[in-house]
Amino acid sequence: MPFNLPILLTWIRVALIPICVAVFFLPDSILLLHSRNVVGAGIFALAAATDWLDGFLARKLGQTSAFGAFLDPVADKLIVAAALILLVQLGRTEGWMAMIIIGREITISALREWMAGMGNRNSVAVAYIGKLKTAAQMLAITLLLYDGTLLPGLDARCLGNFSMYVAVILTLWSMVYYLQMAAKQFAGKKIDV
Repeated sequence: MPFNLPILLTWIRVALIPICVAVFFLPDSILLLHSRNVVGAGIFALAAATDWLDGFLARKLGQTSAFGAFLDPVADKLIVAAALILLVQLGRTEGWMAMIIIGREITISALREWMAGMGNRNSVAVAYIGKLKTAAQMLAITLLLYDGTLLPGLDARCLGNFSMYVAVILTLWSMVYYLQMAAKQFAGKKIDV
């Protein structure tokens, strides 16, 4: 297993998941609700930033690896799923939205694995729509974790839920896109099921 700065950042993102979730279960005697929201949103935002930074550094430093390519999306899916489940439990977002996003992540991961087994992994490589989806999810989750007033008259929960609707639309759109890319590979080929 290779170890370099991009992989270290990815491992840090994985380690931040339980810390981010645990903050919201601290009693008021340790951290008041508003402070839990600020700290939790900050931890999540830091983890989201490492998602961009590790990929950038891997390409810039020439430190891309098969293990990094495996670990990075796993870390992304874990932190998004954990945060969405937390937000549903806190009553800050709808369960159906979380199910769509998590379901899409599982579906596309399975599709990529299947395509890789067929030697066609690049046919479902990350596309621009997938990057937009991720950005919308990260923004929505950060705002919903913060759950406070951003500016007078601008509420983080309201803006976060709007962003979550955008994220759900992009999630479905990107899933259809990846399924269409995979379908082009299946056309004219015998598929073993």
